[in-house]
Amino acid sequence: MRDIITLACSDCKGRNYTTTRNKKTMTEKLELKKFCPSCRKHTAHKETK
Repeated sequence: MRDIITLACSDCKGRNYTTTRNKKTMTEKLELKKFCPSCRKHTAHKETK
């Protein structure tokens, strides 16, 4: 079953993106490099609740 997760910026902690992932096949936390509109640059976004 796929669950909805939120991605937060690692610099400003802004929650900018939502995505889905399968928690049974992907056990580690998701980390993607995305654009943060608050910081106005590409930063690492980590999975939050």
